[in-house]
Amino acid sequence: MVMVDVGRAAERGREVSSRVSEEGAGWSCTRIGTFRELLPGRESFSWLNLRTIWRSRNEVLAALFGDPSGQVRAQWTAAQRERGVDPSFRIPVDVGPEFSFLLLGDTGEGDSSQYAVVPGMLRIGEGTAFAVVASDVVYPTGSGNEYEDKFFRPYQDYPAPIYAVPGNHDWYDGLGGFMRVFCDAPAPKGFSPAPSGLRGLLWSRPEPIDEARLARARERRSGPGQRAVQPAPYWAIETPGLVLVGVDTGIRGDIDAEQTAWLREVSRDPRPKVLITGKPIYTRNEYKPSRLAGGGTVDDIVTDPAHNYVAAIGGDVHNYQRFPIRVGERTVQYIVAGGSGAFMHATHTIPRVTVAGLHEDDYRCYPLRGDSLSFYSRLYSDRLRMRWLYLTPAESAALMSRRIGNTPVRDIPPVPITRRMRWAARILGGWPMPLRLPVGRTFHRYLSELSDWDTPPFFKSFLHVSVTPETLRIRCFAATGCLPQEVEPPLEDEIAIPLV
Repeated sequence: MVMVDVGRAAERGREVSSRVSEEGAGWSCTRIGTFRELLPGRESFSWLNLRTIWRSRNEVLAALFGDPSGQVRAQWTAAQRERGVDPSFRIPVDVGPEFSFLLLGDTGEGDSSQYAVVPGMLRIGEGTAFAVVASDVVYPTGSGNEYEDKFFRPYQDYPAPIYAVPGNHDWYDGLGGFMRVFCDAPAPKGFSPAPSGLRGLLWSRPEPIDEARLARARERRSGPGQRAVQPAPYWAIETPGLVLVGVDTGIRGDIDAEQTAWLREVSRDPRPKVLITGKPIYTRNEYKPSRLAGGGTVDDIVTDPAHNYVAAIGGDVHNYQRFPIRVGERTVQYIVAGGSGAFMHATHTIPRVTVAGLHEDDYRCYPLRGDSLSFYSRLYSDRLRMRWLYLTPAESAALMSRRIGNTPVRDIPPVPITRRMRWAARILGGWPMPLRLPVGRTFHRYLSELSDWDTPPFFKSFLHVSVTPETLRIRCFAATGCLPQEVEPPLEDEIAIPLV
């Protein structure tokens, strides 16, 4: 297998990252990237469309009345076993002791921010053995009829297989689109994704899949070695020296009894492991492990030294974060990797990190908090025509350094902090304040269309993971939508994990 010289690309990527300069963050974007030539030429969905919000109502219903994902998942897995798949849901891959793969998270909005990731992903991903999508392959409701522009078209030139674990949006149609595309599975006989009772009366039903349309979409990834057929929505990818364990967290994050038993069994394998999950265990200075049926959490399995997990990577949150958490005599890397397509979730609202005894200086995030604050200030100052609200990247970095109590990540000129800057930061969520403009999930769901999301920088990211018998190396590369960062993708973070 021909491998791109990722080490050399990483060396150059360190020099041009947002941790070094504003240019590396994409703030001086005078040349838009070539990704625009890849766009489908038709509009993606709008969160301001009342029909879209109504179609996405299962999230609210699951929160109010309970998540039926476990019962529905059991129907799918039973049908898969009847079809003759390996009941242990293992995926052996033909790789040697040294190989690499890509990991993307929360990809499928089908717009510029998703396609902006593609050129850098193809460049850095040359020679990788496969790719994995962690969470939300297709927005807003996981329909099988939307996979062409949100999966097959953007990744048509990636020559290797792509596997996935579903996110909450993939579950809004009862997982029908996901199972049809990734498992080549028709709906089970008598399949009923809607729960009973009042919840069932309100539950959104799956959209029937247009099989002819899906067949045409599949032609975009029909080359030798491209198509992967996985056994179920959760699985274990087996390589000589590493096991990737993918878990399905449904809509709300809980893991059902059947999957819990499977997870305990597959975790007994003595090889080093990486957990890939639809929900991160650590995020935003919070500890949020998925609950296991029968008691305990998924992190109980990860932290058990007998299971030999070295990292846990989750999607759902649309940015990059890394928490190196000390567990007994070893360190487990907990990573948020949901920044590969969907709208960026703010990092400037993350407080000083202290969770699990972690020191702020050992925490990593992308975008940097200052860039996140500056991005939102520009967004709102333009849309609300309030010029005083805009904070330059240098002003934002100074404000966030003052709030967090650390040295700015990149060098900035001396910036006097004025009353205007403080008020702008408070309104934008950079400093505590009871009332502020929406910058998180509320913004994503209901107000994102107030902005022109086709304007870089996008602050997207993807992971390149390389494996040797001795070391697992995880690199986070950025995608801004600007041409210089397409040619030389910035390296925003890197960690080498010993496997021996």
